[in-house]
Order: sequence, then structure tokens, then C-alpha cells
Amino acid sequence: MKASFKNISLKILKWTGIVIAGILLLLFVLPLLFPGKIASEVKKIANERLDTKMEFSKSKLSFFTHFPSLTVSLDDLSLTGSAPFGNDTLLRADQVAFGINLKRLIFDNEVKINKLYVSDALINVMVNEKGQANYNIYVAPEDRKEKKDPNAPEEGTAIKLERIDLENCHVKYNDRSAKILVDAKGFNYIGKGNLSEDIFDLNTDAKIDTLDFYYNRTAYLRKKQVHADLITRINTHALSFILQKNELQINKLPLTFTGLFTILRDGYKINIKAASENTTVKDLLSVMPPEYLTWLDKTEVSGRSDLVLSFRGDYNVAKKQKPNLAFNLKIGDGAVNYKDAPVPLTDFQMDLNALLPSLDTEQLMINLRTLRFKVGEKDYFNAYLRSKGLSEMNLDASVKGALDLAVVDAALGLNTVDVKGILKTDIKAKGLFSTSKKLFPKTIGGISLRNGWLKTKYYPNPITNITFVANALNKAGTYEDLIVAVAPASFTFEGNPVYVNAALSDFSDLAYNAKIKGELNVGRIYQVFSQKGLDVTGYAKADLSLKGKQSYATNGQYNKLDNRGTILLKNIKATSELFPKPFFIKQGNFRFQNEKMWFEKFNATYGKSDFDINGYLLNTINYFLESHGTLSGNFNMKSKLINVDEFMALEKGENKDRKIEVEYAKEDHPKMSGVVMIPKNLNVSLTANADKVEYNGLALNKLSGKVGIAKGGFYLENTTLNIIDCILGINASYKDESPTTAHFDAHFTAKDFSVQRAYKEIPMFHDMVTAAEKAQGIISVDYNIKGDLNGNMGPIYESLEGGGTINLRDVKIKGLKLFEGLSSKTGQKGLDDPNMKGIEIKSNIDNNLIHVEPFTFSVASFRPTIKGTTSFDGLLDMRVRLGLPPFGIVGFPIVVTGTHQDPKIKIFSKTGQKIMGSVYDEKNNKVVKKEKVSKRKS
Repeated sequence: MKASFKNISLKILKWTGIVIAGILLLLFVLPLLFPGKIASEVKKIANERLDTKMEFSKSKLSFFTHFPSLTVSLDDLSLTGSAPFGNDTLLRADQVAFGINLKRLIFDNEVKINKLYVSDALINVMVNEKGQANYNIYVAPEDRKEKKDPNAPEEGTAIKLERIDLENCHVKYNDRSAKILVDAKGFNYIGKGNLSEDIFDLNTDAKIDTLDFYYNRTAYLRKKQVHADLITRINTHALSFILQKNELQINKLPLTFTGLFTILRDGYKINIKAASENTTVKDLLSVMPPEYLTWLDKTEVSGRSDLVLSFRGDYNVAKKQKPNLAFNLKIGDGAVNYKDAPVPLTDFQMDLNALLPSLDTEQLMINLRTLRFKVGEKDYFNAYLRSKGLSEMNLDASVKGALDLAVVDAALGLNTVDVKGILKTDIKAKGLFSTSKKLFPKTIGGISLRNGWLKTKYYPNPITNITFVANALNKAGTYEDLIVAVAPASFTFEGNPVYVNAALSDFSDLAYNAKIKGELNVGRIYQVFSQKGLDVTGYAKADLSLKGKQSYATNGQYNKLDNRGTILLKNIKATSELFPKPFFIKQGNFRFQNEKMWFEKFNATYGKSDFDINGYLLNTINYFLESHGTLSGNFNMKSKLINVDEFMALEKGENKDRKIEVEYAKEDHPKMSGVVMIPKNLNVSLTANADKVEYNGLALNKLSGKVGIAKGGFYLENTTLNIIDCILGINASYKDESPTTAHFDAHFTAKDFSVQRAYKEIPMFHDMVTAAEKAQGIISVDYNIKGDLNGNMGPIYESLEGGGTINLRDVKIKGLKLFEGLSSKTGQKGLDDPNMKGIEIKSNIDNNLIHVEPFTFSVASFRPTIKGTTSFDGLLDMRVRLGLPPFGIVGFPIVVTGTHQDPKIKIFSKTGQKIMGSVYDEKNNKVVKKEKVSKRKS
């Protein structure tokens, strides 16, 4: 019996082993039986269904990559985006694997992809300012391309997926049209469902290690952990997503999503509601920036909160359609007690509704029904605000409170800052605010801070004796009736007091009376509010008395102004959003005298560049009071070096506060330097003298003349400089059109300079006068030229227009293939080595072509006359009449075509090949068509 049981057991183990071995063998053999079929089908699908460039290093077929699925894996896969993002990455992954339907493969010999695995990938979704996206790479099958409605949604994919698996991915969604940036790192996602159906439910489990969310470049979520458990109904015909059961957790805050999201051909339709109802205030605060979460762990926070957000409507950039955004937040019975503070903050109540129709801030509606809290028995704060609009705003608001800031500080546990002082406020305002209509809400009240004290962890000494008393009164609801008084405002820092007293009235024609006096160590005051390690120093001292009305300066009634006093600055850093580096003001002595602000001594540097300036600005007070004012002035400037390259918009620099279009341009064109951007609010003239100017590898010496900024552009007037040991005269204007394009219009004159040095050292001369390569001697130039500059501040030759004269004083040409060819074809050896004296060559430029007017010279008893067309790329269509000795009255025609490097010469011919000029799109700064030789004879 025992032997029989033993034999049966051995047989079972034997057959089990055979079955397992057979299965393992099958797992190895099946990929070998179908490799060509599967690989070719995957490539076929990619070629047929993807309108983009896909690359990968290798592919393999295996059961073991994602066991037990049979998968074809593509390693190091990259996928570019759709137009206009053809050069940008949409997907880059260490591995992308496609699961194969094994039953269809074995029995039907068909490759059907039913699973998708993506690991260690960058998924980079981009939408530009026009609403064009980079993910439109899918090409629908032929039977789905014809649609009656051009605005109908895109149809679903034909690849029948049952599972989508993303592992450790980095997902970026950058939508410039909506000003939204989502950056999710450590994105892990599993989506399952019957994706072969036209309408199916997708079960999703997603985890994100860190999530950042930015709107209009402001961070609303940073480094948040997210866990999502979602059920989404998807209609592949309409690419609609119906959010059914969708539970999301951001740190500790639970959120539920319901609604609909439909992708349209040129936008999307959205109706989504997100809610976190009846949660704790502490869970709500867990979405704060990460640097505050340590504080949250040490603080006792109580209260209930309700948060509801809705997003509804159509989004279409071309039709200027945007959805409505609504937000509601309620907090009740809130309390904050940091480390058992003696007096906690209690009775915190907040009820806020906000509506942003069509995402238009001009239609913004805010209803803050209540915002109130108490600290102990005496200190309180109450406020409400109702507003509609922005630049023209209907307002009804009230703020009233009395707070001992030291008690509030203890209750909240503000560990980075210590504050003291008694803050009181009682302000009411109701009415219409409109700058265009000069209306201001009826207002009464004020705000005061007495015995103030401020100290941060970044600097050991506090700001003390802070006093601020301001009152406002407006009974009629107009600019004219508005009165604001600041008396006094003062503080003391390290023994130095600063005082401000100001009275402002009649804002329709602002009357001001202000006194400012004090001195300040700017470097140290900056450290009070900033992190250590930043290179900020500086000193400022002011003693000003300013009195007058706006209209006095506007109407030239300068004798009625009473502006006087001085400002002294030392070692101050100042930045502009236009430039990558900061300006460093070594010393600035400024004196106010009525309408003028005198620069009595001003020394500054910018990178390697230095500036020594004296002169004046006009109407500086009005400039700061007006929203669109222009600063005017007249200066003398000296400099040892001006490095133009450092001012180019996309160059690297420590200034992080840049214009939004500059930041976008840096992202789009990382290898470009950009152009120099000119301030739009200056009208300044300078008599300039600079020892050296560096620009794109050129060294220009002894610049002298009038330079200036006006109407958003830069100009040179009667300016001279030294280049290649000759005096170059320039009258020019320059205006930037974007961070990567600019327009210029210039008149150059240069007398008696070396043609060979010009060819070697001046890039534009090198490209315009290609024959100079084989020339030696002295020439002069008088030329007008205008056109556009590219993103590296170089000329776009297809855009150039102009004309002028080149005078050959004494030039010898040797080795030029054009003359060598003429000599060879005519049998006259002297023609290959012409010596030109006193020859004037006139030409004009357009469409990347140089048109040379007829000019005649003598060589070896012959009198050649040359005219015709050549291009910057070297194409030739020239006509030569070779005048025979003795006087050149009799001659014969020659045609030269081909290129500068390979000229084609025909004797006794008048038929050439016409060169068709390039086509340039000035509006978009793009070359539409390059120049080429026409098939027609000329």
C-alpha cells in the first residue's frame, strides 16, 4: 500500500514537473514563434496611428517583463509632440510595454494590444498661448475621419486596452493658455476596465509622491502627497469622462470629485465639482506649503470646514470661451493654540464665496460674508467684503479690530518672526471704484499701529518704535473728495530713526505734501526679512520735502512746485524684469529741485559693464503717481566697457523676477541668447562716451555720440566708433518685438578701411561682400540697411532691405574664381588679377538677394562692365560686358551663373538664370521660402 502511494505521488510530481516545464518552455517558445509578426504589427500601428516621431533603442518580446502578460517592450522610447511642438518631447520612458491578447495571437494570428505599461517616464503635456496642444498625435482610422460637425469631439482609439499601468513617472502639464502648471513626481497609476467597449468604467488607483499646482505662476499646492481611488465612465466616441466615484486625498485633506469632462477638437467641455465637506480645519491646513507643516504638528487646531469648488463651461481659445470657476469655503468654531499659549485664538468663523465667470478677473465676484476671531477677552477682529469687478469695482467692505500683536504671536506660534504692538483698525467703504471715471467708494476710517516691534530669526536686532497712523475720508465717492493722511509713520533700526509724514487729497489732480527723513542700512534691513547667504548690502539716506499738485508738472507750472531735498544711495542692488542680471549702484547722489531729479553723482555696474552718469530726470513725482507715466531726462554718460551681450533677455543671470514672456522664451529656446529688451516707459537722451563696446564677438572702441531711449526703442544719433582701425559713423534705431526678435534700421558710413580685415572681423560684411575674401586694399562704405534680428541678436538675412555704395580706393583681387573663370574662358590672363582704383559700386538688397548696378573698371587693356544679382547663399546671375582694347567701345557679352564657389561662364551669351528671391513673413519673423534659381531664363 505504501509502495502504491509512493508510486502515485512520484507520478503526480513527474507530470506536474512536465506540465510546469512545458508551460515554461511555451513561455520561452511563443515569443520566438511570433517575433516578426508582433514587431511589424507594433511598428505598423505606430506608423498608421501616430502623426509624430517615435524612437527606441531596442525591442523584445517576453512573458517575464510583466508576468503573466505577453508583452512587446520598447526600451529608451521617445515620442515628440504634435505641431507646433514637433521638436519637444511628449513622452520619454526607460521602457514602454504593450500587452498582447494571447488568445487572438495563437488562434487568429492577430496582434491585439490590450495592456499598456510605462515605467520611469517623463510625460510632458504642453499647451501654448493659442491653445494648441502637443498631444494631438493620434491619427483616426479612415472610417472615422469624416464628421459632419467640425466642432464635434475626437473619436476614441482603436487600440483596445484593458489595463494601463504607469510606474514612477514624472507628469508635467503646462497650459500657458489657461496659465496652469501641474507637476507630479513619483506618479504611480493603475487603470483597469473593459476598454474594448465604446462606453466603459475605468477603475483607477493612483498615488503621487509630490504634486505641485501653479496658477498664473503662483504656487497653490507644493510637494503634496496625493492618493486617488477613482471610478470614471469613459465614452471613447466622444472622449468624455464621467466622474462617478472619485475619492482623492491631498496630504490629509479628503476630496470627492463628480462631474463630466469632454475633450473637443479645439478645447474641452467641463462640469466638475470638487468638495471636502465636514472635515477638520487641521486637515484643511495640511495642504499648506511644506515649510509650515512642522508648525502644524506642534499646534492644537480645532474647528470644522466645508470646501466646495466647481468648474463649469466650455474652453476654446479661438472662440474666447472659458469656463466659470466658483469657490466656497466655510470654517466654523475654529481655534488655534500653539504649545499651550496663555491665550489661544478662538471663535474663528469664515464664510467666503468667490465666482470668476469665464476666468475673467474683470468679472470677479467676492462675497466674504464674515471673517472674525477673538484672542482672549479683549482682542478681536471682524470683517466682511462684497465686491464685483476689478478695474471697475463695486465695493462694500468693513474691517474693525483691536489686537495686541504679542498675544496673537504667542497664540499662533509665529516661530520665524516676533511681533509686538497695538494694532487698531476701523474702516468702512461702500461704492464704485473706477480709475477711468475717477470714482472712489465712500470711505471713513483708519488704521494705526503703535509701539510696534519686529524681529525675525534671520537677523539678531529688531525694528523698534514702529508707528503707523493712517486715516481716509471720502464723503462724495469721487477722486476729488478723497483725503488720505499718514501722520506719522516711523520706525527705528539700529539707532537710526526713519520718519514719514504725508497728506494726500483730491486724487483727480493729486495734491501732495510729504516729508521723509532718515537713514537705513539696506543690507541689514533686508536680512531682517530674508534668508542668510544672499549678497545684499547697501545704505540709503533721505531728507525730502515734496509739495505740489500733479497738474503743476503736467502743465509746466514748475514755479508752483516745492520739491526739494536729497537721497543718497550706496551699494544698492536693483533689478529689472527685462534684464537677467542686477544693476549694482555703487553710489547715487540725487537732488530734488522742483520738476527735476538731479543725478549729481551716479556710479553703477551691470555685470562687466560700468556707467558713470550725471544729468537729470523730469517729473519723477508724476511718474510714480501715474499708472502709465513716462520718465524723461537728459544725461552725460561715461563708460570703460559696455557688454551688450549681458543685456540679452535669455542670457543666464541671478535675477529671477523676469517678465512672463521671457520665462516662456527661455523654456522654448534654451540655446538662444535672446535680444536686448528696451524699457517702454523711458524718454531719455544721453551724450555717451564709452572706451569699449562688446557685441556678439565684436570689439568696438571709442564710442561717442548721442544715444537714447524713446517710444520703447533705442537710437543712435551722429554716433561714431572705432572698428578695425577706422571710424564708423552710425545713425540707427532699434526696437525689440519679443524676447527673441527685434527690428533695426541703420545708416553706416566708414572711410578708408582694410577690406581684408573687414571680411575677417565683421560677420555682416563677410556675408554681404563675399568677393572680399580674395581682396586686398582700402575701401569706403556708405550703406542704409534695415531688417530683423533673430534670437541670437544676429541678422535674419531674408528680412534685410537697403542699399548704398562701396568705394574701392585701391583694391587688388587675386584668386577669385569669377575672374579666374573669365580669364580662362577668354584666354586673357590679365583678367584673373584685376587691380581696381577709384571704382564706385552701387547695390541694393532685398529678399536675400544683392542687386549690383553696372560698374566699369580697367584691367589689362580691357574694360569690363559688371552688373547682376547674387544671393547671400552664393547664387549668381551676373552679366559682364568685356570691352575690348583700345577704348572698350567694342565688346562682347558674358553670362555668369552657378555659385561663388563654382561659377558657370558662357561667352557671347545674354541668357542667364533668374534667381527667385526668398519670401519672408515679417509678422511672424519667419522665412516662408528660400531663394532659388528659376527654371525660366533671364
